[in-house]
Amino acid sequence: MDTAIGSHEATTIANDERGADGHADEGRTTGQVEIEISLHCDNLASVRERIGEALRRHEEDFVHDVRLVATELASNACDHADDPRHLLLRREIHPDRGPELVVEARDATPDRVPVVGFSSISPDRGNGMKMVRTICNDWGVRQEGDRKVVWGRIPMP
Repeated sequence: MDTAIGSHEATTIANDERGADGHADEGRTTGQVEIEISLHCDNLASVRERIGEALRRHEEDFVHDVRLVATELASNACDHADDPRHLLLRREIHPDRGPELVVEARDATPDRVPVVGFSSISPDRGNGMKMVRTICNDWGVRQEGDRKVVWGRIPMP
């Protein structure tokens, strides 16, 4: 189900109903703008490039926001969590807020969750999740067995 970094193909997740999976609200996956990428932490620039390719028909500001959120969630997974690490983007339609792009970073360290405004690496770091909180309609963390999923919902234009 993965698409390796550097590949120009993406895996589409089948349409289904969401809501019980830990996100704040119910939504319907549309099957559009969906990619799943295995994260290779030595080349997160490839993640940004892949997102740009997948979203090339969207407004530049929206693509920029998605890249920022995805890069922050991916870099947190790389800095603070164990393999395997994946990034997933999928479109959902919320009945009240309209279309949103859900960005998920999945990793194998469920006991380490992000803390807004704090970094265990350096006192000069820790502002990335503030940015995620500002850009996204909502964000959160859920556990799936021995996995953790950190997610954010970005409003689509």
